[in-house]
Amino acid sequence: MPRSRTFLFACLAVTFLSASASAARQTPGTPPPDSQSPEALRAEIARLQQQLESLARTYDERLAALEGRIAALGAAQTGSPPPDGTAAANPPQAQAPETSTPQSQAPPALQPPPDGTVATGTPPPSGKVFNPDIAVIGNMLGAVGTNEIEPSPGLDLDEAEASFQAIIDPYARGDFFFSFGPEGVDVEEGFITFNTLPAGLLLKAGKLRAAFGKVNAMHTHALPWADRPLVTRTLVGGDEGLSDAGLSVSKLILNPVMFLEATGEVFRGHSDVFNGTTRSDLTYVGRLRGYRDLTEGTNLDLGASIAWGSTEVAPDSTKRLIGVDATFRYRPLRRAIYQRMIARSELIWSQDRFAGGSPTAFGMYASGEYQFARRWFAGGRFDYSERPLFPSLSDKGGAAILTYWPSEFSQIRGQYRRTRYAEGTTANELLFQFLFSIGAHGAHVF
Repeated sequence: MPRSRTFLFACLAVTFLSASASAARQTPGTPPPDSQSPEALRAEIARLQQQLESLARTYDERLAALEGRIAALGAAQTGSPPPDGTAAANPPQAQAPETSTPQSQAPPALQPPPDGTVATGTPPPSGKVFNPDIAVIGNMLGAVGTNEIEPSPGLDLDEAEASFQAIIDPYARGDFFFSFGPEGVDVEEGFITFNTLPAGLLLKAGKLRAAFGKVNAMHTHALPWADRPLVTRTLVGGDEGLSDAGLSVSKLILNPVMFLEATGEVFRGHSDVFNGTTRSDLTYVGRLRGYRDLTEGTNLDLGASIAWGSTEVAPDSTKRLIGVDATFRYRPLRRAIYQRMIARSELIWSQDRFAGGSPTAFGMYASGEYQFARRWFAGGRFDYSERPLFPSLSDKGGAAILTYWPSEFSQIRGQYRRTRYAEGTTANELLFQFLFSIGAHGAHVF
């Protein structure tokens, strides 16, 4: 680099001196160089030296910018940034003109599937082929007060969720969620999604949270409360809920009235709600969801779900769940980071069928949350649920929630919960929750 710079300075100096001498000879009335005084020559040399220094600075700046671009290009191709102060050793080579290559020697190209569908997935960058997006979410819970029916520890890391998500190829992606809790490690969800099937179908295969209602499909850290509603804990299996190995097929239907999504699922039949004894004792879930924008800042989400399968309550016993849900969202575009409101509700009926009878239990919740400042949310929830096999026994309660978001990666929540159980016991508790996330965690279902 110093030799090339010295050579450049010498060339520029010779050029400027030659141009000055030529201009002096060609300009009328200008005396020849021999007749100029030493002071004039020194002034001319100083002027030329200043111009050379200015050109050298410009040359250094342009050279540094070019080296930075070469280093950035090399880092993008290798997937890792170069060390500070270094640049790519070899500049990019000019691409050779394309030449005709025999078909037998041409590299294999990615061909569209024979059914005519188009691959919509984006292949991952070369540096991430073997590196999925990884995230860890911690859920720290604490409780103050008494609850003899559903006791919980005063302090507990209730759950730590690790997620691994990546695009497999242009036609599929994979998602794995591992839950670490006091009872051990469990695969909360792990499935592959095929999103380029014919007729606009979307297929998931693996362990899934069933598409029954709203709350069952939510991971624990995505809930707007520190706990799950009474009806979910009593009728739909609690935190684990309807989660099992199976297949899910969904179809999006567009029409002028509202967007519709139809989902059909079949599961192995081993969950906290359904427990079959043979291979044929499968669990089936169906859901129809409708979505419509009412105004530019409000929308309505409606859904109806059904699930049925075998249980272990009695020989040849079965269970059927029916649910309807509604969600209303308000978020004005001009104040979207300062103000919004969400109101939601679910109604669920559970019917067990066995030789001795078919009791039907009902449960529901209704909740609302309102953002009154940039990082502050306040909300409330009403709970009611009957016991599955003893509908005459019912539990009811309410909760008030205050949530603060220090950033998009953490939450601090306080919740006062009052529950009156069928046994006549009333529990008053103050729950507090700390949620924190590290890594690139994918978005959840809207």
